[in-house]
Amino acid sequence: MKFTLSWLKEHLDTDASAGEIAARLTAIGLEVESLTDPGAGLAGFTVGEVITAEKHPNADKLRLCSVSDGKDKLQIVCGAPNARAGIKVVLARPGTVIPATGEALKLGTIRGVESRGMMCSARELLLGEDHDGIIELKPGSRAGEPVVAALVEAGLLADDPLFDVSITPNRGDAASVFGIARDLAASGLGRLKSEKITPVQGKFHSPKTITLNFPPGNKNACPIFAGRLIRGVKNGPAPRWVQERLKSVGMKSISALVDATNLIAQDRGRPLHVFDADKLSGNLQARMAKDGEQLAALDEQTYALDSGTIVIADDARATSIAGIMGGMDSGSFENTTNVFIESAFFDPARIARAGRKLGIISDARYRFERGVDPQFVLPGLEFCTQLILEWCGGEASDVVIGGELPPPHKPILFDAAFVETLGGVPVPRETTISILDALGFVVEDHGLLHVTPPSWRHDVDGPADLVEEIVRIHGMDDVPSAALPRIDGVAKPVLSKSQRRTRTARRALASRGFNECVSFSFIARGSAALFGGGDAARQLSNPIASDLDALRPSVLPSLLAAASRNAARGLSSLQLFEIGAAFDSGMPDAQKTVAAGIRTGQPERSWQKGGEQGGLFAVKADVLAALEAVTGAPMSAPITQGAPGWYHPGRSGTIAMGPPASSSEAVGQRRVIAQFGELHPKVLAAFDLKVPAAGFEIFLDAIPEAKAKGKAKPLFSPSPFQAIERDFAFVVDAKVPAGEIVKAVKLADRNLIEQAGVFDVYEGKGVPQGQKSIAVAVRIQPRDATLTDAEIEALAQKIVAAALKLGATLRS
Repeated sequence: MKFTLSWLKEHLDTDASAGEIAARLTAIGLEVESLTDPGAGLAGFTVGEVITAEKHPNADKLRLCSVSDGKDKLQIVCGAPNARAGIKVVLARPGTVIPATGEALKLGTIRGVESRGMMCSARELLLGEDHDGIIELKPGSRAGEPVVAALVEAGLLADDPLFDVSITPNRGDAASVFGIARDLAASGLGRLKSEKITPVQGKFHSPKTITLNFPPGNKNACPIFAGRLIRGVKNGPAPRWVQERLKSVGMKSISALVDATNLIAQDRGRPLHVFDADKLSGNLQARMAKDGEQLAALDEQTYALDSGTIVIADDARATSIAGIMGGMDSGSFENTTNVFIESAFFDPARIARAGRKLGIISDARYRFERGVDPQFVLPGLEFCTQLILEWCGGEASDVVIGGELPPPHKPILFDAAFVETLGGVPVPRETTISILDALGFVVEDHGLLHVTPPSWRHDVDGPADLVEEIVRIHGMDDVPSAALPRIDGVAKPVLSKSQRRTRTARRALASRGFNECVSFSFIARGSAALFGGGDAARQLSNPIASDLDALRPSVLPSLLAAASRNAARGLSSLQLFEIGAAFDSGMPDAQKTVAAGIRTGQPERSWQKGGEQGGLFAVKADVLAALEAVTGAPMSAPITQGAPGWYHPGRSGTIAMGPPASSSEAVGQRRVIAQFGELHPKVLAAFDLKVPAAGFEIFLDAIPEAKAKGKAKPLFSPSPFQAIERDFAFVVDAKVPAGEIVKAVKLADRNLIEQAGVFDVYEGKGVPQGQKSIAVAVRIQPRDATLTDAEIEALAQKIVAAALKLGATLRS
């Protein structure tokens, strides 16, 4: 919402400065996004005086000027017809940014002659459309002085600060200059000037009638629709002051008829529309559009409407999208002589839905969807009639009305003490009543206050809303600061176990060089199908975009989409992760929290260090590091080969914890805590990734809670006895995972065997066909005494016996 200081003062009698007004607006909840001095963009321009203006030696239409900047003389080549000696001009030196282009002025050579500056026109300074010649300042302007004061004196620049206020969706009443003034007056910063609008006496009966034609269930779409015909108008430019006023807030002047409606919308928050009455077929009606009905709007776009959109129609067709935009076929243009003014009240929710669906952003929609004052339907019509008659002439008909005004607000029972209870600030009862009265509320004191909100405050419907109004006008600065009570002792943890687990996983992955992504939980249905989704149960009925129409079954497609966008821009080597929701179905309890990550691209080529291949073993290390951070212990869960179909079938793995599950479905939901591997080539092709990629998924909700430990950490007591290392080579069926052998070896004697790991796997000569040799290094750490040879040999036999249970034999 934009307005100038002079415009505000037409409704507010105040001596406050622009800065004081901006501070007060923010204090009462109308945040000022910017306060702009109109001369701020002209700080680098100065007044120049043309000393001489001679013909350019190499061009007939150019002049070679000598221009004084108060100290030096600059040689400037100029093509303006009014460039002549003795005039005062707007001078730009090299380096000055020209508002019309946004670029800094440079030294130039024009037709072989150097030009060391520029004399500006009104268009180049964005002060008007005049580009036929350079600006001529008043003779009294002094060369070398900043040009802003000279432009104000010449009437080319208004010394009028511009406010830009952010209006929240519930404050439709503040979407007007008058509404802003009303709030400031209520806060004590001036007095509100309220002038009553006098009705215009109609001179003839309107030849057009108005009807409301809504089916049951849509009666509140347009409770009231009023209008009148004005004949014999002469359309043309609006008065100069109107054009300047609209221009000051970034609006373009179109014509007197259109400017009248735009001025009232900005000034009073009342959108109106002016039809060319000669282009209407018969009478007017407000109704719901027909499915598939089309309308060519004033933005030169044709829109397909549906039965949820309100339209204003004549007897033949829809003529405007109600509350949003008028139609081109019935609009008012230069040759318009008879007009019909529309003033109506439309349901805010329907206007908002239609505007979003059609993708139309207009000043009318901005106000109607926030809620306009229904009681101003008729005064707004009279105000517009006055302006058109004054600017365009003609004579007005009687007012015709369809429907009736919505019922007034019901009184709210309000206890004045509730302000301190809810708002935290003591406000005297008399002050409470005074504030409400200044805001336009009708207050009746019956012990409990009976407070009736004004017609322009549709957002106030309960005691809490009244407290908000009182506190914001009374002043948030008056709310006392109170320290929170200090808790004795150590406070209990604030984060839940799930939150701590998520935070730990995030930090662990970030420490490994991953960049975190935050994306929607919605993906394209085709992408979801690649990861086991895309079914009807996870389809969105009202997606926010056509390519976000399904709940994602995995977080990986979101990361792959991000990697694809980066690869298209030359960034192919990436480490990305995200902790977010994945969905097993569309039911509320089918959501799970997943930490997923991907590595894409080739390793960095460097003579100083070897690159880490972003493949199977890299993501395996990532998964183990994250799991160890989350569980707080070394990861001992077995890793089995294989993962879902979006991973490479021979280069992927799964980590499961707990007892074996009874079904594959249970494995996927309750037992599997992580899966990883290189991604399937078909998946990479679907995302247009031409570089290798590997990924992982950690199911944070499936990780079992760690066993409760004592409050004190166990005493660190390293063994004083020498550790012993022994190597074993087993021949086993080629299908037996090496991890099973290692697990069996560790379980042979948990007290003595400290560590076991595979250091070699061999298949070939010397090993029977279909079998492999697995070499395991075992570290034995005695705790109580040095082991004798016999004890070591007995332990070795236990290790061999444990391997034999898996069909392994000791390799000779």
